[in-house]
Amino acid sequence: MQGMTGSFQLMKSLNRSLVLNIIRQHGPISRTDISKKASLTHPTVSNIVAELTEEGIVREGQVGESRGGRKPMLLSIYDDHSYVIGVDVGTGQLRVGLTNLRADVKEIRTQKFPEGMQESEFLELLIRTIRELLDSSSVERSKVLGIGVGMHGIVDVEQGVSIYAPHFGYRDIPLVEILGREFKLPVKMENDARCSAIAERWFGSAQHYNNIVCINVGEGIGAGVIVDGKIFRGRHHIAGELGHMIVDLNGRRCTCGSYGCLETVASGIHIRERVLHDLTLGRSTMMLKMVDRKEEITGEVIHEAARSGDVFAQEVLAEAGRFLGLACTNLINTMNPDKIIFTGGVMAAGEYVMGPLRHLIRHRALTKEAQQTEVVLSELGTNSAMLGAVTLVLQEIFEVEG
Repeated sequence: MQGMTGSFQLMKSLNRSLVLNIIRQHGPISRTDISKKASLTHPTVSNIVAELTEEGIVREGQVGESRGGRKPMLLSIYDDHSYVIGVDVGTGQLRVGLTNLRADVKEIRTQKFPEGMQESEFLELLIRTIRELLDSSSVERSKVLGIGVGMHGIVDVEQGVSIYAPHFGYRDIPLVEILGREFKLPVKMENDARCSAIAERWFGSAQHYNNIVCINVGEGIGAGVIVDGKIFRGRHHIAGELGHMIVDLNGRRCTCGSYGCLETVASGIHIRERVLHDLTLGRSTMMLKMVDRKEEITGEVIHEAARSGDVFAQEVLAEAGRFLGLACTNLINTMNPDKIIFTGGVMAAGEYVMGPLRHLIRHRALTKEAQQTEVVLSELGTNSAMLGAVTLVLQEIFEVEG
């Protein structure tokens, strides 16, 4: 009898998540249409909807079109029923946001990481920023469902451990345990680039695609890979470490210890280093007139110079684009994804990077169809990894496993 009760509760929970997700994806929607999409009886759907309405997470709103009888009342998610904290730990800065159930950002805080930051300093900064966000928000603490974390580097999702953050040199940080103990909330963690891919699948331009690669190009380079609608992590959690794809056997040493990695030729750090190196050699550029000292040249300065017609700035961005195009061509020939989406600070340069990138794919991918693979810039902007971190918690509510 106990086993039957457990099975019943499980089925009830699965049906509840199924109904919630259908309302999330297709709302406003009628009970009848939910029944059809979920393959559940009308009484079952009505009972679940009654529970969800009583809890306040689902609301009845506008009246639908009549199909011969009474006009149905349409159901939708009450987006401000609950909230989620999303954390994006990048290589250069921390981004912490509070969103509702639709991932609308209600409040956000950013903190730049100091150079040479020790692990203890990182944890202190992380905890302090989350606490400040919670304390300053008008949202009741009881309405916060959990914390999602997108962490730079290699992550063990099941154990909740940051295995290796190469930019910082940190190893084996039990972030989920630390944050859960500190804030008494459920915590979910994933690699930051994978978070961006999840965000694209839920809220971005990949909502109707099952096989995508989302590539983040900032100070480092990483990718989130979704295959058949599910995140692909690989056996040792390193799937998507595109920045460490070797593109030049005789190239420069990378922070990972190898040589000729993509990050050494196309990351934000490399682009700036390339500019400073060539300026030391006497290269002429208007960038020197845009700053007081050459050390003040940033990615934004390089992009602005390119827009103003600076040939050197355009050359540097185009070279990065070609190397990224080479990496994409290898991905296309290996995985054949439906779509590739780019995000990250370097991609703010737009066509100065994307033009050479797409050109290389069109001339190097294996078939004509592969050469036409859709390659686009993210519409979610700088918040993509943070929104993906939020989605880690939302999945627990809306997604049906199995």
